[in-house]
Amino acid sequence: MLNDTVWFPKITIGLDLGDRKSHTCEVDQGSRVIRTAAVPTTRSAVEAYFGGRERCRVVMEAGTHSPWISRQIAELGHEVVVANPTELYGGRRRKKRNDRTDAESLARQGRADVKLLHPVQHRSAKAQAHLELIRARDQLVRVRTKLINHVRGAVKAIGGRVTICSAEVFAGRAADQIPSELRIVLEPMLAVITDVTQRIKAMDRQVEQIALEYPATMRLQQPKGVGALTALAFVLLIEDPKRFKQSRDVGPYFGLVPRLDESSDSTPQLGITKAGDELGRRLLVSAAQYMLGPFGPECDLRRFGSAIAARGGKNAKKRAVVAVARKLAVLLHRLWVTEAAYDPDRQSKRGCVAHAELV
Repeated sequence: MLNDTVWFPKITIGLDLGDRKSHTCEVDQGSRVIRTAAVPTTRSAVEAYFGGRERCRVVMEAGTHSPWISRQIAELGHEVVVANPTELYGGRRRKKRNDRTDAESLARQGRADVKLLHPVQHRSAKAQAHLELIRARDQLVRVRTKLINHVRGAVKAIGGRVTICSAEVFAGRAADQIPSELRIVLEPMLAVITDVTQRIKAMDRQVEQIALEYPATMRLQQPKGVGALTALAFVLLIEDPKRFKQSRDVGPYFGLVPRLDESSDSTPQLGITKAGDELGRRLLVSAAQYMLGPFGPECDLRRFGSAIAARGGKNAKKRAVVAVARKLAVLLHRLWVTEAAYDPDRQSKRGCVAHAELV
């Protein structure tokens, strides 16, 4: 949404989004507040307020309504800046705030320097709709997991046990292992688990169909452990691979790099930032766990993670999984932008060639 050309607006509008009503504050080039208003958070009201006027810079925070409102205002010819509230405020709770002061604060920061807002780029309406399918599937998987855990716990509480099995076959397996005194209570839950499993399978088929609309997903499924779901989520979350100057920036985008808190000679070892999309990060970590697991194929990524895990120490395996997930994110981006074929042993081959040259 940000233009590369240098342009300084006559009017900068801070827009504090609310669920039913949003507040605006307009600041001119002399930093004077020239207008404030309350605008209903509807398409017609946004059209009436921002339509048919000279091009302005409109600043808002990322939130529930920001994707569709930012697209609508941009279509009306304005420059739209979507601020990242996490970067702006971190975990700090602002002591004095209300809708009007928030709108004015956004307007003044947007007028001073857009970079202060740590702007984010919203995806297209099509990508957002397809991404909602993946998020809905994820919610069903979470619900199924909770139901399965409840059934297992209830059976254990009276001395029984449901044998280990996959979530897909749990309902059928548990039906024969639930004690008679719990059947009337737990059988309805097994019916729900069966229904949810069928819906998840239907969504999986939808994901595979939608993935065909994005040719890059086929290329990203070359590494074993990356399926249609992970590939499609990766493509939808990034949407434009050229937004990153270099592939190594993709790791921080998904929050897979350590937090930094250096001061003087102190360089503490911190956990990852967990910035960006939580679902995308979780899918990358899941793929990394497969690659390092018993069924993962021998490849550079597996050898890289195994070397980290072999160092031992506290949480060595967890660090290995995160490191492989970060390296996988970089690899997927490279495959996307270069359209190259995946070579699972590329680094190893380069090492052998270098060793032969030295000999």
